[in-house]
Amino acid sequence: MKKYGELFLTFLKISAFTFGGGYAMISVIEHEVAEKRDWLTKEEFLDVVAVAESTPGPLAINSATFVGTKTGGFLGAFFATLGVVVPPFVIISILSRIYGAYGSNPYVEYAFFGVRAAVLALLVKAVLSLSKSCKKDGYFYVLMPIALAVSFILNVPVLAILAFGAFCGILWGRSHNALS
Repeated sequence: MKKYGELFLTFLKISAFTFGGGYAMISVIEHEVAEKRDWLTKEEFLDVVAVAESTPGPLAINSATFVGTKTGGFLGAFFATLGVVVPPFVIISILSRIYGAYGSNPYVEYAFFGVRAAVLALLVKAVLSLSKSCKKDGYFYVLMPIALAVSFILNVPVLAILAFGAFCGILWGRSHNALS
């Protein structure tokens, strides 16, 4: 039962104190589950992000469910997911009332402007943190900019980019025997 409480409180803390959605939470989740608690290795965490991104649903919830399942089975998934869902539900309920009453106040607008800048910083931190854990070789340096360009320029759906990356990874792995 202690493990379930720890999963719940860990994801409750992550969710309550990380603003900006699932992408902004990536580096915080990685720190908590791969560095601080050793529930996953950094490589396993990259797999969590890949699975969470390529399945329907919010990234933070998918990540919590995956980590919870890996560390505590069904009940671990339940408590980790519950922990990540409760804070946004409470916070959004409160903020929607405040925004409805004071949304046109210039100070509220300024506050949201500042929060957006902080969220962008958290997203950049997540990208840098994840890139440190990726195996980098010629394949990485060719595929990553292609995927980025296709995403920005052609606005290709995320799932198509992930599927293309998986396909290219399989081809590369088979031709270079990298996965054995």
